[in-house]
Amino acid sequence: MAKRIAPEKFSNGDENEISIYIENHYTFPVHVAIIDEIPQQFQIRDFNIERKLEASATKTILYHLRPTQRGEYNFGFLNIYVTSPLRFIIKRFKFAGEKNIATYPAFLQLKKYDFLTFTNQLNQYGVKKIRRIGHTMEFEQIKEYVHGDDLRTLNWKATAKRNQLMVNQFQDEKSQPVYMVIDKGRTMRMPFNELSLLDYAINASLVMSSVILRKHDKAGMFSFSKKIENMVVAERRSSQMNLILESLYKIDTDFYESDFGRLYADVKKNITNRSLLLLFTNFETLDGLHRQLPYLKGIAKNHLLVVVFFKNTELNNLIEKPAGSVQEIYDKVIAEKFSFEKRLIVNELRKYGIASILTSPENLTIDTINTYLEIKARGLL
Repeated sequence: MAKRIAPEKFSNGDENEISIYIENHYTFPVHVAIIDEIPQQFQIRDFNIERKLEASATKTILYHLRPTQRGEYNFGFLNIYVTSPLRFIIKRFKFAGEKNIATYPAFLQLKKYDFLTFTNQLNQYGVKKIRRIGHTMEFEQIKEYVHGDDLRTLNWKATAKRNQLMVNQFQDEKSQPVYMVIDKGRTMRMPFNELSLLDYAINASLVMSSVILRKHDKAGMFSFSKKIENMVVAERRSSQMNLILESLYKIDTDFYESDFGRLYADVKKNITNRSLLLLFTNFETLDGLHRQLPYLKGIAKNHLLVVVFFKNTELNNLIEKPAGSVQEIYDKVIAEKFSFEKRLIVNELRKYGIASILTSPENLTIDTINTYLEIKARGLL
């Protein structure tokens, strides 16, 4: 007897564990060859696991699959070939293992970043410790001093006027709306380590939503290309993470040219309260930025806008590689020019008061978390 044990859903871009449980009902040891009909998206055509199974024994065999696309993955049958001890006889057993598994954004990464609220060992994960600037509460009122009040909150001007000790009273900070804005246009089609930049942005948005809610802010998201889609209004409720996960899963695109003008108009119409907008997009050239800069400046007038875009790591590899011919020297110079333009884009955005994150895809989540924590610590929102 054999069966495949798989999770209810896969985490995109992560190693997902699959286990195969086998029982030997024979009274003698056998050799088994396992051929699992893996979903065609993985393109694994030589899957074969061989083991020896003792008499009346059981065994659990583990293997891992790393999906790189969201969507449905269909498993076929589980085929077990059993060989007698002298290898004269081989018998095939076919077990009904057909199963459909949906691949969602990288929810396994949520466990990795749950430490943000519960531990102080942030540096080993690359998350900076940000010193909080100013008071951690919002001012509410001035009241008379009573025994036990914090002496550091004494208001000396009010004390002098009333001729008795007066202290400032504070209340918890109000939740601030934070939106993940995901560009699903053609600039996000570029692949890195088998995942597109769009999927890196989707995975980072899921983790950021968890961090935002744990920091008592309101998390929301939407995607855009020709128009705004997949919108989840920023709220802080128990079902918010599930709503965001389902919306991220449903993001689909033909990678058209993104309409930043439509983005500006829709943001102005639909997001009336000042919010933090984390815009995941990509600019390869300064000219590409200048075409969209008027719309970014318009959004930044009413909201705190952070533009998140990507380093071209292939260019970095080309720059660091020693040139051995005239053609390689030419390629290296062109690569350095494009890399320099990325840094110019950061300076151009800063000139207009727009914050930015220039990061590699593998560091996207950590760098975005650091920026969010810094904005919280400095009270910029």
